[in-house]
This record gives sequence, structure tokens and C-alpha cells, in this order.
Amino acid sequence: MNDIQFMEEALVEAKIALDKDEVPVGCVIVKNGEIIARAHNLKETKQDVTSHAEIIAIKIASEKVGSWRLDGCEIYVNLEPCLMCLGAIVSARFDRLIYGVRDKKYESLDTILSKYLDNFNHQLKVTTDVLSESSKELLQSFFKKLRMKDIEENSYVK
Repeated sequence: MNDIQFMEEALVEAKIALDKDEVPVGCVIVKNGEIIARAHNLKETKQDVTSHAEIIAIKIASEKVGSWRLDGCEIYVNLEPCLMCLGAIVSARFDRLIYGVRDKKYESLDTILSKYLDNFNHQLKVTTDVLSESSKELLQSFFKKLRMKDIEENSYVK
């Protein structure tokens, strides 16, 4: 499998999150060309701020390999990781991070990584824009649906 095929698997997870009214973010972790963990956002479902797709998948992968060190692994996520998830990804020593679309809420990931990784001997390779249009469409449809629901719930016309 290649980056596109693994990102398609992350998008499958994102669609599961969407079906649960979660922000549609999905993640797969790959080691030696095999998916060893997969997850999707469950923050609303679990009412747990740390239940991001990446964090859940990292916990599953760590359990599977028997170590918190996930060197030799790649992590695929359809949305650029937040700062919490990025910290976990770097700390777990992933070889590569592959994501679909940028999250404009945060400073450029490249800027953050260049500052952050100066203190580490581990270097994370980042690949961006893999199936970015598919990720963008999925996220936009979720937020459009959310806005429509908000308008309906707060409408004075019943």
C-alpha cells in the first residue's frame, strides 16, 4: 500500500466519526507496510478532551508493539494534528507524519516542528496534502451541518 491508500483508510475512520456527530478526523498507524492501529475522534462521545483520533491510535499501537516508542511507524491523519497530538507524535518517535489538510487554527506545523525538534535528536518527516480535497470536503460538510443545526435550534421561528 502507499500513502494514498493509507490515507483512504484514515478517511474511513473519519467517516465513522462523522456518523457519530464527531469532528470527522481519522487516523491509521502503519508499521512495515501493515496497519497496526486505527481510530477516529471520540471527544464528544467520551466527553474526554484527549480522545482525539491520533491519541487513541497511538495508545492502541503502543499496546500492540509493547512499547511507547513507535519508531519505524508512520501515522496518517486526514487533518493536521493539534498541538497535543503533535507532541505525542514527536514523543512516540514516529518516522513520518502524513496528513491531508492543514488546520488553519494553528501556526504552521513546519514552524512549530523546527522550534520544537531543535531540542530532540529525533527528526520527524512530514508529508502534507495527501487526499487533501477529500479531507476538506468531509470537514466542511460536518461544519456546515453543525451550523445548520445551530440555526435551527436557535431560530425564533418554530
